[in-house]
Amino acid sequence: MRSVAAGPPEPPVRRVRWRPCSRIVPSRFPAIDLFARIAAMSDFDALNQVESLTNERLRDESGEVRHVAEADRAMGPGSSYIMAPFVHAPPGGGRFTAPGQGAWYGARRLETAIRETIHHRQVFMRATVEPATDLEMRVIEADLDGRLHDILALREAWPDLYHADDYSASQAFGARVRAGGSNGIVFTSVRHEGGECVSVFRPRLLRNARASEYLLYRWNGERIIDVLRLTHSI
Repeated sequence: MRSVAAGPPEPPVRRVRWRPCSRIVPSRFPAIDLFARIAAMSDFDALNQVESLTNERLRDESGEVRHVAEADRAMGPGSSYIMAPFVHAPPGGGRFTAPGQGAWYGARRLETAIRETIHHRQVFMRATVEPATDLEMRVIEADLDGRLHDILALREAWPDLYHADDYSASQAFGARVRAGGSNGIVFTSVRHEGGECVSVFRPRLLRNARASEYLLYRWNGERIIDVLRLTHSI
């Protein structure tokens, strides 16, 4: 196997336009926005500013957002969905991101996003020895348009970037291209044959984010055995 600690010397860059680009996150079902029931859309910004005065979570987000360059921040409808993975970066990082470094990880197809999140949820649940339970998940969709480093065709040439569990080489590669001004990386899914994923480094490449549906992952104490779609009517 060829050593690729730094990854390919000069991966191609191409425009990626996915509408939608799907991401799945833990949630509570149904999500209810109190302001949506009592206020006009034009009042949302003012109400959120008032809430942030006493809401510890929103104050924390304001602090973390300082790590995202102002020119790269998402604006407009659904921007909170887009900014969330950048201001709440996972401590262990991701395939192409260092520990504590934010990015939007998403998939071209919902099935790919489901397979990816099933894997990572199972790793977490096993590590914490969780008993059988149902996991409520939310599907977030956004429109992606940007020029990304493309390693879709490099899985065989640079296998270390696609290691199932060891992210050391891929994180080093991600750090290198990010330092060089990269917008992100489009890559082949390791969990879903034929699936395509992205790690987007700049929130501004994403627009029109929305919660599209809710899923229920059934964990039996050893693995996720089923995925159900949830519906709700008011």
